[in-house]
Amino acid sequence: MQNQKLRLFSYIVMAYMLLAFTWWALLLFTKNRDAFYAKRELNQLVLAAEGRIKTNEEFVKTEKYQELYQAYKRQEWMIFGEASVFVLTLVAGMWFIHKSYHRLVSANQQQRNFLLAITHELKSPIASIQLVLETLIKRELPKTKADQLAGTALKENERLLQLVENLLLSAKLESSFEPDFEEINLVELMHDLITKAKRRHPHAQINYSMSGVPQIMKLDRSGITLLFNNLVDNAVKYSDERPEINIGLLANGPQVSMTFADQGSGIPDNEKKRVFEKFYRIGSEETRKTKGTGLGLFIVDQIVKAHHGHISVMDNQPKGTVFKIDF
Repeated sequence: MQNQKLRLFSYIVMAYMLLAFTWWALLLFTKNRDAFYAKRELNQLVLAAEGRIKTNEEFVKTEKYQELYQAYKRQEWMIFGEASVFVLTLVAGMWFIHKSYHRLVSANQQQRNFLLAITHELKSPIASIQLVLETLIKRELPKTKADQLAGTALKENERLLQLVENLLLSAKLESSFEPDFEEINLVELMHDLITKAKRRHPHAQINYSMSGVPQIMKLDRSGITLLFNNLVDNAVKYSDERPEINIGLLANGPQVSMTFADQGSGIPDNEKKRVFEKFYRIGSEETRKTKGTGLGLFIVDQIVKAHHGHISVMDNQPKGTVFKIDF
């Protein structure tokens, strides 16, 4: 509310300045014209009294009139030029205020969404782990049931640990992150990641294809692992009950392309560039049904940049999204 009042006050001040300057510019034009007419009549009377001219046509052709007229035009153009610069400066100022206001509103909304999301993401696994521990302490359970509850607690603990690691990594990526490049077997790494992804999401159908990809590449293993997991988890999160994800690796000369295609809800065109912003998530956190903090795609984008690659977002057919990464 305070920001809206400040923006409105700025617009009112600039509008007043614009109207005031317009009035002064018109006044200057009028005064300049009146001064020209007065000087012209005075010079015409002097030349007529000296007998050097007899008619107005003769006066217009004199050198004195031409000098006077050129000086009048120069002043007129000077007033027009200064007025144009002032108006353009005011318009630019209003545009910058408008843009900065919307950027501030967007940043506040992202911060609010992040706080709501992170609160939920932290409370959920902590509450689940606490419930499991209380159950194990208060009740004598069969070993199979106890093992099942312990497995649930471990799963929630891993989820909590991954969230904390994402938060720490997101801060590190903007300041001191340095990828540890090493020669890795990309084919073996992809098979291993896909196997783990299928275990992590048994209800999802994950397809994989590869063509002409060199086995050994110089990459950051942990970075590629995090990139893969975030894109797969993101695809599962925004898909139907039976997610279908198609992962592809394709070599085109020295360049290797990695694609992640899903059949989910898709991303609107006006949101495609913003999804890589830190903490940004489509929609409102109060009505959102999917979990997340808005860090996954930001981390993916930063890892791709650390590998000097490029990531793009496209629409899938008949629905869904395709993330394409070129290394």
